[in-house]
Amino acid sequence: MNHCAIVLLAAGMSVRLGSPKQVLVYEGKTLLRHSVEAALGTGMQPVLVVLGANRNLLEKELETIAGIRTVINNGWQEGMASSIRCGVEAALQLEPGLEGLIIMVCDQPFVSTSLLEELFQTQQKTEMPAVASSYRDNPGVPALFHKSFFNELLTLKGDSGARKLLKDQADRVALVPFPKGETDIDTMNDYMELKELKGEGRND
Repeated sequence: MNHCAIVLLAAGMSVRLGSPKQVLVYEGKTLLRHSVEAALGTGMQPVLVVLGANRNLLEKELETIAGIRTVINNGWQEGMASSIRCGVEAALQLEPGLEGLIIMVCDQPFVSTSLLEELFQTQQKTEMPAVASSYRDNPGVPALFHKSFFNELLTLKGDSGARKLLKDQADRVALVPFPKGETDIDTMNDYMELKELKGEGRND
């Protein structure tokens, strides 16, 4: 597999937080910018950012970043599956010969360029159809999917994201350890705990 895109899911409403998590600031940058820069650092293209709720606010945050494309998910209320479908469809429209893509979210502050590159390198070595990050003894995102998974990604429904697919197809999934992947920002308490961790190094 040579040609791999990246789809960053950023369309959610952040209901549990009460304000858009994508623009929370950590180490001087918004969580959205952290994620976009990690993706761009890999050199993989295209990098697609799926927007929905709070679209105008997030477009302002992204307008100074070159090298990305935004995709608007008008059905974001359905849940994460709709954003995955939007991202995969847009990636295939841009690159019909696409061989794989990485799905990532913007509320995992410790995702790095090196982690995304390791997903790709592991797929190259193992030739497994999917490579997932591993934390809490479970497969999760960021995760890389070979094109053999595209139809399954395009038929996801509701609020089931990539994690359910990875669990259901465990025999087709290689794992990359990413213990800090369990840190994601869903509530204000999560965010306060993250800021208390600020002195710790990243899991690069």
